[in-house]
Amino acid sequence: MLEDGISLPIQAVSINWDDIDECSYLRGIEAINGLDYLEFHKNITIFVGENGSGKSTMLEAIAVNYGFNPEGGTKNYNFSTYDSHSELCNAIRLSRGFNKPGWGYFLRAESFYNVASAEEEYSMLGGVPQHFHQRSHGESFLQLAQSNFKSHGLYLLDEPEAALSPQRQLTLLLEIVNCAKEDAQFIMVTHSPILLGIPGAEILSFDDGQIHPVEYEETDSYQITKMFIENKEQLLKRLLDD
Repeated sequence: MLEDGISLPIQAVSINWDDIDECSYLRGIEAINGLDYLEFHKNITIFVGENGSGKSTMLEAIAVNYGFNPEGGTKNYNFSTYDSHSELCNAIRLSRGFNKPGWGYFLRAESFYNVASAEEEYSMLGGVPQHFHQRSHGESFLQLAQSNFKSHGLYLLDEPEAALSPQRQLTLLLEIVNCAKEDAQFIMVTHSPILLGIPGAEILSFDDGQIHPVEYEETDSYQITKMFIENKEQLLKRLLDD
């Protein structure tokens, strides 16, 4: 994997807070409100944190600013079923490396159905149809990765584990690692202790009021999963008794 951020398609993100309304909800997200500059050092970066901590908001802003459709897809996708992205995408500046990606994809678990529908329409105009709606949710997710992950690409993934079994998450992990070895960059939001275990990935936590690097074993996803597996009976008894 690449170690030098200079070679990454996206080296860093900076925020111009003058471009964000004083009453914007973004100012209430602690991890983002205190951020001026965020640098990426590895070609696999993972955002972790509690729900509402700003992970997906940041990933979405990076994707839209880079030119991806807010609901997902390649940079060639241009559709909208519900305009929900924040103004952060207009306030950030991306520091780009000389390694310009030849391909890219923005995957959002929550709007994948809309992307699958758009893909069917686009395939009528040319290209190879993927038939996502004819497969299970998980099969479609994995097929998307296997058909779109290419060397020298840029991939922004928002909770890609949502539709995948643990076994399929391991398959996705392998796809990501193999693609990253060929100079692709991944920025991913996940709660999966499996995907968080990608060797050499940079893990950035959005908890505790600021974005900061953490070790795999320090993440809540790992600690809570480990606690549940090792102490299932005691933990369930305590929860159910309460």
